Amino acid sequence: MPSAISTDVLIVGAGVAGLWLNARLRRQGYSTVLVERASLGGEQTIKSQGIIHGGIKYALHGSLTGASEAIADMPRRWREALAGSGELNLDKVRLLSDAHYLWSPGGLLGNVTSFFASKAMRGRVDQVKGEQLPPALQDRAFKGKVYRLAELVIDVPSLLANLAELAGDSLLAGEHIEPLREADELVGLRIDGREIRAQRIVLSAGAGTEDLLKALGLSQPAMQRRPLHMVLAKGPNLKPLYAHCLGGGPKPRITVTTHPAADGQWVWYLGGDLAEADGVAREPAAQIAAAQKEVASLLPWVDQSQVRWATLRVDRAEPAQSGQVRPDNAFLAEQQRLLVGWPTKLALAPDFADHVLAKLERDGIRPAAQADLSDLPRPALGVPAWEQLLP
Repeated sequence: MPSAISTDVLIVGAGVAGLWLNARLRRQGYSTVLVERASLGGEQTIKSQGIIHGGIKYALHGSLTGASEAIADMPRRWREALAGSGELNLDKVRLLSDAHYLWSPGGLLGNVTSFFASKAMRGRVDQVKGEQLPPALQDRAFKGKVYRLAELVIDVPSLLANLAELAGDSLLAGEHIEPLREADELVGLRIDGREIRAQRIVLSAGAGTEDLLKALGLSQPAMQRRPLHMVLAKGPNLKPLYAHCLGGGPKPRITVTTHPAADGQWVWYLGGDLAEADGVAREPAAQIAAAQKEVASLLPWVDQSQVRWATLRVDRAEPAQSGQVRPDNAFLAEQQRLLVGWPTKLALAPDFADHVLAKLERDGIRPAAQADLSDLPRPALGVPAWEQLLP
């Protein structure tokens, strides 16, 4: 294997942003090298709930926001990819639910109800009842309203496997990363002693981007972390549920997704307000107790006697914002050959790739290099948290 490699685009960080971008570039004829120090999608991506948001959760106060409008087209683009007819062929990805739901345990506030019935929501939200309800809510004791959102939930492990397949021989396991400069210009990176030169270098390593920037002697763009304390529940009596439960504020009280474990049981993955400020401050035992209390209050017919519980702390890495607010879109900054960014959430991976491709088009970057990428050490796939914490 040559000691030096030349490629069109060198990407560092193989979460969903790096993997999606890598696949888009390769489909357009670019040569790529995608570097990952640990496992593919093994940090923020594998810890996501798999929801392809269309923005409705950001409109719970009764009006559309910049955030909701920015990602409104994401479900369509993902659906086309899952069908094999989009910008990528992701027809090997398992679709867990073709809709996500919004449920109120005791009736919706009037202004929110009228908002969901408004022209702005037409085609994006439909009320469901009876047999149309998610299986976990089909109990005689259930009282409330449920709306079907034009969103979807995917199985993240199968997404990573599909994107890894599309990566071909471009994946490289590499831990030690140093800048490669000529005449004070960044021309590539040295990965575990191997020189890799590229027309453009993209940092998409999530929380790891901060340390990568420091290694390159850079302090911008700045990054913020917004922590979560998620809860996992696994048991033989759990039924599929993919829904936001409304509370009294602008955020979902809890957000539940359901995932298949290797032993055939279902795992509930609980986020929403439960996992945010107060949840972050709790110790694991207290957070589990809070989750058990919420489930008992909202879903009293669920038998918790055989349910096993665990918690998972997640740091959402994003571009720094005033007041640490949530960014509306994928973010990309540039400095000569270096492009640095965050998708901000799973659903926005296509948007992140759009930003990078637009920069390449603007700068006239065309496919040129044909690197010998044989025999590169490859990173393994990330393992879901429930297989590690609740085997």
